[in-house]
Amino acid sequence: MAPRIDPSLPFPPLADLHHKHILLGVTGGIAAYKTAEIVRGLRRAGAEVRVAMTPAAGRFVQPLTFEALSGHPVAHDMFAPGTESAMGHIHLARWADAILVAPASADFMARVSLGLADDLLATLCLAAEAPLFMAPAMNRAMWRHPATCAHAAALAGRGVALLGPDEGDQACGETGPGRMREPAQLVLDLAHALAGGGLLSGLRVLISAGPTREPIDPVRFISNRSSGKMGYALAAAARDAGADVALVSGPVTLEPPAAVEAVRVETAAEMFDAVMARAGWADIYVGTAAVADYAPAEAETAKIKKHADRLDLALNRTRDILHSVAALPDKPFVVGFAAETDEVEAHARTKLEAKGADMVAANAVGSGAPGGFDRDENALFVCWRGGECRLPLAPKTEIAHRLVRLIAERYYAENTDQDP
Repeated sequence: MAPRIDPSLPFPPLADLHHKHILLGVTGGIAAYKTAEIVRGLRRAGAEVRVAMTPAAGRFVQPLTFEALSGHPVAHDMFAPGTESAMGHIHLARWADAILVAPASADFMARVSLGLADDLLATLCLAAEAPLFMAPAMNRAMWRHPATCAHAAALAGRGVALLGPDEGDQACGETGPGRMREPAQLVLDLAHALAGGGLLSGLRVLISAGPTREPIDPVRFISNRSSGKMGYALAAAARDAGADVALVSGPVTLEPPAAVEAVRVETAAEMFDAVMARAGWADIYVGTAAVADYAPAEAETAKIKKHADRLDLALNRTRDILHSVAALPDKPFVVGFAAETDEVEAHARTKLEAKGADMVAANAVGSGAPGGFDRDENALFVCWRGGECRLPLAPKTEIAHRLVRLIAERYYAENTDQDP
């Protein structure tokens, strides 16, 4: 049986780092203020923590902050009297069971990728034989720049684990990939990695995400407000939990998460075919996509001109993907999503039974709803036969990781001969 998980806890019991020596590197970036919470989280999980900073990091957070939180002096000077005479950087590199650099700036990733040992932290990373983890944090354009992509790929190719970045609002006022993963999740990611796997290691997860577009004519279509952010966040979270992930996505502006098989579709019919073709492969199916319930009976081949005051469209019901997957003889564990404007909990329970799903996650949408469509935050009511859970409002990336933990708990509860 899998351990019982409370997905609402900021640092859940699964983050077990007792007797681990963690060297935490801090580089220059606005996300450095969050690193103090990482130190607290690592120590709550039982780790002994030492901190090393780049010169630029000291412009954002003072070393004294990390000294107080870790209980150890902070390493930040490559030429500190008395330390390097005893090869202090080698000693610290050997002391560490793992190194986590958070935030990892574009500059720092580039320097380590190129093998440059021009400050203490970079030297520690190059001298260490312990696993190296980096939590990238930078502007979205910097993260997508070909140079950064090349350095990230080079680091990953050498065994460096990149934890993130996540999508969301950035300090510069822009939105996109480049936001440092939340401290609680980084602690959990590190604990899972050092334990030798994640909650979903060895499992195959199929996720559908985004809207569908049902053509009326060559320039018009019926669609909805789904941005795909929740589904894409879940794909990344499932991947981080060790799963082999396939993502079937409607038309969105998001970049698929790294190391995830991405299948692009447009219509409800195309999404049905893509999901059903992979459902037999999957151990878990998560249907976050906002699939059109109805589609025009016939799409015009030419643009419809404005002639009459009234235009009637004949609509046909589309095939139900969630119900069809749940009805398979050897079905995966099926998780449905419900976006509701009222009676969220009642509609979620109804959908659970009507679709034959194993779990339904529901959220409020529409005017006044705090999360939902085309937003970076969400709140979920999750139900299954015999239980329920509420995930309070949080960034979708954080909600995704919490939901993955809950899905893992329920999956293993129903497959008691397996263990995460």
